[in-house]
Amino acid sequence: MTGESLKLDALRPCLEGAIPSALATCAPDGTPNISFLSQVEYVDAEHVALTFQFFNTTRRNVLANPQAALLLANPQTGSNHRLAVRYLRTETSGPLFERMKAKLAGIASHEGMSGVFRLQGSDIYRVLAIETLPGSYLPAPPPRRSLLAASRACSERIARCTDLDGALDAALASLESDFSIRHAMILMYDAGGARLYTVASRGYPRSGVGSEVALGEGIIGVAARELTPIRIGFSAPEYAYSRAVRDATAASGLAPMLEREIPFAGLAEPRSQLAVPFLALRRLVGVLYVEAAEELHFGDDDEDALASVAGQLGMSIQLLQAAQDAADEPAGAPAADAQPACPDAPSGPVVVRHFAENDSVFLDDGYLIKGVAGQIFWAIVSDYARQRRTDFSNRELRLDPRIRLPELADNLEARLILLERRLAERDACVRLDKTGRGRFRLRVNRPLELVDVPRASH
Repeated sequence: MTGESLKLDALRPCLEGAIPSALATCAPDGTPNISFLSQVEYVDAEHVALTFQFFNTTRRNVLANPQAALLLANPQTGSNHRLAVRYLRTETSGPLFERMKAKLAGIASHEGMSGVFRLQGSDIYRVLAIETLPGSYLPAPPPRRSLLAASRACSERIARCTDLDGALDAALASLESDFSIRHAMILMYDAGGARLYTVASRGYPRSGVGSEVALGEGIIGVAARELTPIRIGFSAPEYAYSRAVRDATAASGLAPMLEREIPFAGLAEPRSQLAVPFLALRRLVGVLYVEAAEELHFGDDDEDALASVAGQLGMSIQLLQAAQDAADEPAGAPAADAQPACPDAPSGPVVVRHFAENDSVFLDDGYLIKGVAGQIFWAIVSDYARQRRTDFSNRELRLDPRIRLPELADNLEARLILLERRLAERDACVRLDKTGRGRFRLRVNRPLELVDVPRASH
């Protein structure tokens, strides 16, 4: 079979790292050399990238003579394919480099070579010709599911949603029912804090809503920073996350209250991870993250399908947030049971503490939220305490000088969802209820005692 009838993207199952690939090069004096590669990465229809890990004979050969031959093996069928390739350049940073670095970390951990396998660069090769070698091969196994049908079903479910809350839940429900992905979460990007925060999750004992990932941290943070999907098929400890609340420092009496972390909800030992950033108008909106306990659970087709879903999700989030913020519907009438039932709650007041240092908020001694969501909560409970006000709108929050929203992509609706879900998760006797498009009501079951802790003077 020649390169005219076989396209490079048809060979993507050969690039998962299950069977090492071989690269044949030649020195200027004609001496041949063959080396095995940890990873071959699909770049586009005409290019692949190979790992540059050591300055060895292969490296010296391609720098002197860029012509080479690459042998790929399909682990599903046993077929072998020989590619004529030409070395073009080496990349040492950027999305491609970070994708390969993450995958190599997983492969290295799987092989017990974490201290040896270090990516120095991504060598880009142009594919000149493809030849399938003769032999008896197995038929390709049927796909586990129709990813095209799953993508369509997911996109249709998201498109039917009229608010952001519903769109987030619809996306995660579809991942489970249509893609058979049991563990997933959606994180939104906070441009002001250079971090991402979890707004929705599915498949975990605890939701992890409000947990944060710094830009560039782990597979989620790197995917967000580089604006590229990153997929790892083996356990990679350096791309995992801390799942425990940090020990409080004893630096001062207020230290235990100044900062807490909501535990990340992910699997304790994921063996397959895929993080897909979603954008709107070329700006990062958030990251769709899925994981599994099995190795090599997600393939290139899964990545492509979820990238399509993420694209739909990014634009839907942008449009739904804009619709909520622009709405000016009157608040609905209070329900008959407007106050949440808290039969086992203490009868005394709830002490609401706000720490101006990082806008963290505590209900009694329990951490609730921080950052912009903390500013929002403190503003509305302050209005409630002073004026007994309970009805609010997105529009007025956006104009409130007490709430320091980023100028671009403030994600106000997402922060309100985060706050609403944190209050529900804490089973607090304070709730936020939607009363119309872009409007919500504060429900308070116990008296509130507000304590504002100013920034420490330095």
